[in-house]
Amino acid sequence: MAETSTSQLAVSDSAARQLANATKTPPQLITITPRWLVHLLPWVGVEAGIYRLNKVKDASRVLTACSQRDERDLPETFVDYDEEPREYFLSAVTTVVDVHTRVSDLYSSPHNQIKEQLRLAIETIKERQESELINNGEYGLLNNIVPEQRISTLAGPPTPDDLDELITKVWKEPAFFLAHPKAIAAFGRECTRRGVPPPTTTLFGSQFLTWRGLPLIPSDKLSIVDGKTNILLLRTGESRQGVVGLYQPGLPGEQGLGLSIKFMGISRKAITSYLVSLYCSLAILTDDAAAVLENVEVGKYHDYRHEYKL
Repeated sequence: MAETSTSQLAVSDSAARQLANATKTPPQLITITPRWLVHLLPWVGVEAGIYRLNKVKDASRVLTACSQRDERDLPETFVDYDEEPREYFLSAVTTVVDVHTRVSDLYSSPHNQIKEQLRLAIETIKERQESELINNGEYGLLNNIVPEQRISTLAGPPTPDDLDELITKVWKEPAFFLAHPKAIAAFGRECTRRGVPPPTTTLFGSQFLTWRGLPLIPSDKLSIVDGKTNILLLRTGESRQGVVGLYQPGLPGEQGLGLSIKFMGISRKAITSYLVSLYCSLAILTDDAAAVLENVEVGKYHDYRHEYKL
């Protein structure tokens, strides 16, 4: 008699998943970064959205005398100011979040639909804020550093010599370098090649490379064009006559520094709308508070036999 073979049947994974509950995460947004620059900048509240930067007109005209032993007259002087000081106006990064009331009513478990939509909008706006602090044509760092504070690399890739030269431009209590992650990696390669690997330090629970005790803070908002980018060095704080961030305090619907969320109402099509606004700017209080290393090549690599560029 021929033997009959039978196969064992069981519920498959795909069938079982139709009846099973799944653990659901909040929506993940790949563009979110740590935004170290925003964390490290001292922030100054601005009245009426205007920040007036007063400067001494001519410091060389402030005369003094030291240890006079005769009857000569003491020098007479006064401190004069610029007649037309620069005024910084806050700019707004805004968006409107729309959520259908049916969606928020029926699908807000386990994650509140309106809350998650607002969270993602705020994260996107804060990413734009950091980019504007660096690149904005009116107040951004890269567009407000004076020519005397701009230097170029000696050979292309960022070397210890280049960063040392940058420190000479901001030698009064410098706070940190700001660079694209690829520029920091390129600097690390050049240091390793010279046998002087940079030490690290811990900030906010993360490790950062340092040079001369100054951390190299990464930001992808410094663009790379044709394989080249910039490295910034900043002094920060009003008391140090450095770089400060500006924001508007006391906003209606305030949710953070300069951040406001306002309910705009529900339309006849049952769409709930929220206005999300972030008011900010940036000021370099004295010219020597910031400097930039330009023409930084990030694509040069080394090995034991030869050098090559990507």
